[in-house]
Amino acid sequence: MSSSRSGKKHTLKYAHSCSTSPAFPVRCASVGSESCLALPVKEDFADEEDFVKAGGSELSFVQMQQNKDMDHQSKLSDKLPRIVVGDNVLDLVVIGCGPAGLALAAESAKLGLSVGLIGPDLPFTNNYGVWEDEFRDLGLERCIEHVWRDTIVYLDDNAPISVGRAYGRVSRHLLHEELLKRCVESGVSYLSTKVERITEASSGHRLVECEGNIVIPCRLATVASGAASGKLLEYEVGGPRVSVQTAYGIEVEVENNPYDPSLMVFMDYRDFMGDKVECLEAQYPTFLYAMPMSPTKVFFEETCLASKDAMPFELLKNKLMSRLETMGVRIVRTYEEEWSYIPVGGSLPNTEQKNLAFGAAASMVHPATGYSVVRSLSEAPKYASTIANILKQGHARNMLASSGISENISMQAWNALWPLERKRQRAFFLFGLALIVQLDTEGIRTFFHSFFRLPKWMSQGFLGSTLSSGDLLLFALYMFVIAPNDMRKCLINHLISDPTGAIMVKSYLTI
Repeated sequence: MSSSRSGKKHTLKYAHSCSTSPAFPVRCASVGSESCLALPVKEDFADEEDFVKAGGSELSFVQMQQNKDMDHQSKLSDKLPRIVVGDNVLDLVVIGCGPAGLALAAESAKLGLSVGLIGPDLPFTNNYGVWEDEFRDLGLERCIEHVWRDTIVYLDDNAPISVGRAYGRVSRHLLHEELLKRCVESGVSYLSTKVERITEASSGHRLVECEGNIVIPCRLATVASGAASGKLLEYEVGGPRVSVQTAYGIEVEVENNPYDPSLMVFMDYRDFMGDKVECLEAQYPTFLYAMPMSPTKVFFEETCLASKDAMPFELLKNKLMSRLETMGVRIVRTYEEEWSYIPVGGSLPNTEQKNLAFGAAASMVHPATGYSVVRSLSEAPKYASTIANILKQGHARNMLASSGISENISMQAWNALWPLERKRQRAFFLFGLALIVQLDTEGIRTFFHSFFRLPKWMSQGFLGSTLSSGDLLLFALYMFVIAPNDMRKCLINHLISDPTGAIMVKSYLTI
């Protein structure tokens, strides 16, 4: 039996990396000139890690991002029939209305399951960047609004490294409409509310308890409501601490755009700051991510790839503005601001629990890159098929009256989502994440100099989570061979001294 962290409420004390942050968010907070925002209080989180996943000291900015007004996106409640509350028992309830939740609900209903979708009726607000070939393989190329023929990386000089791969910017509107259309066509029903808890009926069914004393019975419940889902799920105890990727972005009209509009700038680690770097900013290595849509319209994003404590958005904004000023870029008009907050790493869900999960709630975010949308969209059909087969096995609708059988069914689903092979891959990525958060800017540049000298299938497979656990060992060998001596010593020390090294070795030795 693996130990797990309970999803129950706890009395907690929260410590934040930013000394100017409140000890815990209050109900109402002002951010700059923004109006008063309603923020969660501590009862909204299962524990400290859950709070960090939700936004931690940067929670007010995360809330602003989530509550952006996206007029062009349809309301789910206008297109999907309402879940009928009563004695009807749904086959599956999917909690969460992001890309992962919508995709899983649509794919599951397409297989003949009665599926209910539950969650606040919010639009997609984050900008998504994807490798064009990956979205094309998903049949979603029509949801890409802009494509760059190649992607480049700057490290420590003015000579860009060509990745040799086309990159696309996803239309939030088109992706939302496409996934919603699939839900409509497959017969998904919907309820716009928040889920408070999931309990078990005497019959073995799951009871999804929502605000307003609404209870939805179902045979299986899957949580797809994002990383901060500790109130509904149990996570393994003793796993690695959650790190955070933060990024502050602006879409602007500019003068003196320094970038070729035909090339997407995946990472620009060049030091434009020099002596202007403030002490606190220097603690967090960052890079510029740039999408030049035209000679004058660009999306710039200052990104901290990963840190143990989230790099504050105010620091990211200051660094971005200083960088652009030093580069001679003059902003003429600002169209949009973005606050991107992505928890990476952390513990896996306890796979012995009866509630299921998908997407970020199931720890499916790539620990070393922060990418998750493509993986969730690509795995939704397979996971839906697994759930459908499990429910239909041996007239499972009647068999679920036994709670023991229900537990066994849940474990089958968890094993399909997190088989041993996937756990080995994740252990490898967690080892890489722990290395990245320890490196300074110079160390990161050295690391990526080696990374982008790897064979294309290796670097692309690492970024896309498509390398097998065996491929990843070959990846590590290649990196070690081509890396300079200082990086080799760093890798050896990291393997020996960091806990993620021992965990990775143990996962590879597990049969």
